[in-house]
Amino acid sequence: MKIIPEIAAAQDEIQALRRWLHAHPELGFEETLTSDFIAKTLKSYGIEVHRGLGSTGVVGVLRAGNGGRSIGLRSDMDALPIQELNTFTHRSVYDGKMHACGHDGHIAMLLGAARYLAHRRDFDGTIVLIFSPAEELGTGAKAMVEEGIFEKFPVDAVFGLHNWPGMPLNTFGLRPGTILAASAGFKIRITGVGAHAALPHNGRDPLLTGAQIVGALQGIITRNKKPIDTAVLSVTQFHGGEASNVIPEFVTLGGTVRTHREATLDLIVSRMRTIVENIAAAQECQAELTVTRSPATINTPDHTQFAAEVMKSIVGEEKVDVDLEPIMGGEDFAYMLQSRPGAFAFLGAGNGEHRERGYGSGPCEVHNPSYDFNDRILGLGSTYWVELARSWLSGRFQGRNM
Repeated sequence: MKIIPEIAAAQDEIQALRRWLHAHPELGFEETLTSDFIAKTLKSYGIEVHRGLGSTGVVGVLRAGNGGRSIGLRSDMDALPIQELNTFTHRSVYDGKMHACGHDGHIAMLLGAARYLAHRRDFDGTIVLIFSPAEELGTGAKAMVEEGIFEKFPVDAVFGLHNWPGMPLNTFGLRPGTILAASAGFKIRITGVGAHAALPHNGRDPLLTGAQIVGALQGIITRNKKPIDTAVLSVTQFHGGEASNVIPEFVTLGGTVRTHREATLDLIVSRMRTIVENIAAAQECQAELTVTRSPATINTPDHTQFAAEVMKSIVGEEKVDVDLEPIMGGEDFAYMLQSRPGAFAFLGAGNGEHRERGYGSGPCEVHNPSYDFNDRILGLGSTYWVELARSWLSGRFQGRNM
């Protein structure tokens, strides 16, 4: 494994950045302290900084030589509304907020690369460092694209990287085409008529209606879509009622749908609407379904091959899976790939053996209150960003269509 020596020597500094970020998590579009920290760090490296895109987004621009080529490197920024169970010293200082997906590590890896690139300037062209907010909301990258990030900071291609627990340590995985699912977050509000729980005939029960809807929605997956079309529908929220002897007036449900094909997502959302409205009508209630959709993350084949060749040059061919099984998680990086060609990849983080004393009793998996980013992959992630940028700007590994 060929970690850049200067990056390896800066391991403690990069780790300190990561652990400060882990201790100070902020939710989507609330990353004011995080963006201040990123901007201050970039400026200390002598990097041109721009702020305000996507509300709390940060963009750093590095130029060297006279080359006309350009590349975008993207990290997400936000945390999750999770109560951290870990008790080690860099645990979250905020109740109910936690970096449970590794965005703290993603920021630190890109900052580690930025530090090296700014000091060396051994490239010819422009590197745009993108720190994107609100990935967990699925809308931060979309906001940056809609506000003109690639018009203000033109790039020939854009790349993303995500740590992945459970994948062997210090390995990479990617694939051409769809690598992450299209998604539809949904909310269902069911309104009935409140009543005394001992006199249910005087009301119209939204809880009973909601329970029937939850069960019926699963029938879409087993009976409406083609069996060969990959899809998952998960109801993850059911809120209603405040007293044990009161049938509430309304309840709310929430959850997510994930598919690899947009047509499958269209079908599922259409069937959801029919089921929700008709079951509510049968129970003499009213129901409203609200859906927020995000596209699938689709890698450009040539750019995927390019990224894979860079990875192989660092860790060896045997540690790069170029046919990674598509993952049902979603990524708002998809919006950037709709605007510019590029590739999204995963960096293996191992199985949690790295966690220090004081970690929670749960598994080291993303979106889990016992998760912690593996600092052992910081140097590899930073090295990948550096080599990817330098290789792109130099024309190394690039095919005729790039």
